[in-house]
Amino acid sequence: MKAAGGSVRARLRDGVAASDPGLLRLAAGLRTVAAIALTLAVLALLGADVTHLVAGAMAAMVATFAIREKQRGPQAVTLALGLPVALAAVTLGALLSSRVVAGDLFFLALIFCAVYGRRFGDRGTALGLIGFQVYFLSLFVGVTVSGLPELYGALGIAFVSSALARFALVPQTPAGILERLREAFRARLAQLVAAQLALLDAGPDEVEKALEDLRGGTARLNETAMMIQARLEEGTADAATARLVQRRIADAEIAAERLGLLLLTARSAERANTLTLHLPGAPVPAESRLPVPDEATATLRRDLDALRMLVLRPVTENTGTGLSHVRNRLLGYRDEENLPPAPVAVQDVFRGIGEAARAVLGLRIALGGAQDESDDTPATARSREELDAEDAAIDAGEDGEGDEAELTGLRRPTTRAAVQVAVGSSLAMVGGEFLSSQRWYWAVLTCWIVFINTASTGEILVKGYRRLVGTVLGVVAGIVLAGLVGQHTWTAFAVVLLCVFAMFYTAPLSYTLMSFFVTAALGVLYTLLHTYSLSVLVLRVEETALGAACGVVAAAFVLPVHTDRRTNELLVTVLDRLADVTEVAVEQLSGGPPVDLLDKARDLDEALADLRAATQPLTHPVTPLRARRDTARYVVALLETCAYHARSLAATAELLPTHPTIAADPRLRRAGRRIAHNIGAISARVGGEEAAAKIETGRSIASLLEPEIPGTPRYGRVTDRVLRHLQRLDESVAGLARPLGVPVAAPQG
Repeated sequence: MKAAGGSVRARLRDGVAASDPGLLRLAAGLRTVAAIALTLAVLALLGADVTHLVAGAMAAMVATFAIREKQRGPQAVTLALGLPVALAAVTLGALLSSRVVAGDLFFLALIFCAVYGRRFGDRGTALGLIGFQVYFLSLFVGVTVSGLPELYGALGIAFVSSALARFALVPQTPAGILERLREAFRARLAQLVAAQLALLDAGPDEVEKALEDLRGGTARLNETAMMIQARLEEGTADAATARLVQRRIADAEIAAERLGLLLLTARSAERANTLTLHLPGAPVPAESRLPVPDEATATLRRDLDALRMLVLRPVTENTGTGLSHVRNRLLGYRDEENLPPAPVAVQDVFRGIGEAARAVLGLRIALGGAQDESDDTPATARSREELDAEDAAIDAGEDGEGDEAELTGLRRPTTRAAVQVAVGSSLAMVGGEFLSSQRWYWAVLTCWIVFINTASTGEILVKGYRRLVGTVLGVVAGIVLAGLVGQHTWTAFAVVLLCVFAMFYTAPLSYTLMSFFVTAALGVLYTLLHTYSLSVLVLRVEETALGAACGVVAAAFVLPVHTDRRTNELLVTVLDRLADVTEVAVEQLSGGPPVDLLDKARDLDEALADLRAATQPLTHPVTPLRARRDTARYVVALLETCAYHARSLAATAELLPTHPTIAADPRLRRAGRRIAHNIGAISARVGGEEAAAKIETGRSIASLLEPEIPGTPRYGRVTDRVLRHLQRLDESVAGLARPLGVPVAAPQG
């Protein structure tokens, strides 16, 4: 019973870790709720009235979520600076409350400065956010000059409570966050292996669902790897440790993705297209069942499940004799003589399992897991020796980065956004006054919010739409909640706390859900302030719609950045980084000097993530431009395919200095030239630099490596794998020509 209970707890822990990497959403929700609850408790003990309770709760929420720095020291400094900013904002709000024109002009100036402050990093963003939100708070609760002393006290208590919640009640350290992210990576890796196992067993009617799960698992694993990358510098003791963890995370990610592709290939009569793993609706392999004998299928199923068990084993525990034997068997598949009798495509899956087991072993060692080498077989010992050699060769030095050109004036994104928000807010202010002279600020708040973390007109339009939908649904919930708990003050505050937690927990997942919980909480707060009515909530919807519309108008007509321009700029960035990774990897595989490739590969992933986010307005389900939506999805899927092959090339090139079975092949330079030219031609075409640029097609990549001297050996197995990646990369790059309108040159012999 005890073992069963431990197993259930372990599965629950892994499930939570996988659903919320690093527990970042859970911590954000708990931290904010703790700060608000502590503020309410202290104010209640001091006998504060409902108005000051509401003001303190809102200030505590702002002081908590505005802080974005990763280190505790800078967080404390920003929080300390935020209090005088908040006091100044609420003071000016009270002084200008009776001077409408002066108050409106100051509010617009504050909005401009708050947005412009984002160019000064996390601290500038936080202080601007605190200034804006606290001034909004003064409008919401109707602050007067005579009530300032009590409000100063409420703000002070709110900021102290926020500090206690952040540093004592719900503390987070960079090292702790990184450790939880690594646990999330392990849990998501196990989920991906489980999805691969489901694909193995899927019948003809289940393949689409299994493929969708496989795509989702692959994307979530990549997302977690990028989150780890962003936390390595602060969360590790030194650069060498960060480099080692980065290397092992990349190895595990690539090995898992490659295993999925090999498994998909084994299900079909021909090699599967990598695009199938990235594009929903892509052609499914024709064969509906794995074309291997039952014995091989059973062995494959057993070994995939064994790999999942190895992944799930906590790094702090020894694998034990049973799992050691399993690990040894899986690592043995890296040797040809240990492969079971099966078709070549299925044997490739077993090889992929062996490489994945090696990646899991390397990850376990890098994370400081318990090691027991007493049961090692020769294959396991060889894998350990390879990993030790790679670890010893890791260069702890950091590459210097060139300074990027500084944008000035209105070309700087923060300046442009500040002007746009100020113009949009002025429109919202005027329009909001026509709707209500008392609550016009809701339109201004919406206009401000739709510009946060957006960079194009399309992104602002989608965000405004989501906020409006969430607000409408939240109004309905607010009506229900106000009727249920409106007459019970502390019950109402408890409901508000639940809504606040849900708001922060769901914010990274769905902006619509976040808006829903915000509006539901506001319905209860209006009840506490004795200003609740159905007309007030309807006005909230109207002001929200107006604010979103003003934001879209300002984005569309004031220094506009259209979605096409934004996506083209990001597409050029992705192509440039793809070319950089590919060229450097091929050069190193051809015998060139070693270069840091992992950082380049992660830069490519980050650029691709930015492009994926920027295309959301084009791929949104409600977009009327269906053909454009399909084209955007297809291009992003092709680029994800290219990124996978580029990462694989980079990972293989990284092994070159230490792996005894990998040797440089100078002929690979010839194979990479066409790919580099085609990427450059597409980038130039998209960027408008060379309208006449054409891509080249012709002989296969493999044929370009045919020896010039008869009798010269062709190439070995590792070179063959590199060639497969190059061939798929070449095909995917060429596939970008048609949707992007790049002409194709006549094939050359």
